[in-house]
Amino acid sequence: MTDTAAQAEPHTVITREEIRDVEFDWFARDEAGHVAQFLAAGDDTVPSAALASEELLEALHVFIDTRPESEPVNAPAGGFDAHLAGPQQRGAFVYDAVPGEAGLYRLAALPVKPLMVDTLPQHLQAYLGTLVLAVPLGSPLLRIDAEGGAVAVPKSTSAELSSAEFTSI
Repeated sequence: MTDTAAQAEPHTVITREEIRDVEFDWFARDEAGHVAQFLAAGDDTVPSAALASEELLEALHVFIDTRPESEPVNAPAGGFDAHLAGPQQRGAFVYDAVPGEAGLYRLAALPVKPLMVDTLPQHLQAYLGTLVLAVPLGSPLLRIDAEGGAVAVPKSTSAELSSAEFTSI
């Protein structure tokens, strides 16, 4: 399928009800063009733009999952996080939802050589163009709201943040 054909096809919008209480992975990029995969773990507080196209989300999954592993696991906490590192071995940052903290994600694995958005097919670049976080990927904790606002969270204050502290994209 060409990039033009992919953009012209109808897109299935994913609802929050569909992702609530089930594993749902979504993607975003930062302003520098680095790509990340977020594991929501049943939390439906994900950016609306991430829900805009089931087809483009799946295409991005396939693109990343079929890239060759180019680096060893780099999961600073070790343990279970090493199990989550597949996308990191292909260049994507990996963030995992913090249980019981809506919209809070912790860095599970970080690439040595990050995957850049400009290496993706054009239709996936356009999709991620709607999911640009105003914080650098690699921050240990990120809080992300349903509108796509994001803030890096100091570990000591993660529970104290309110939605008013988000930076919109």
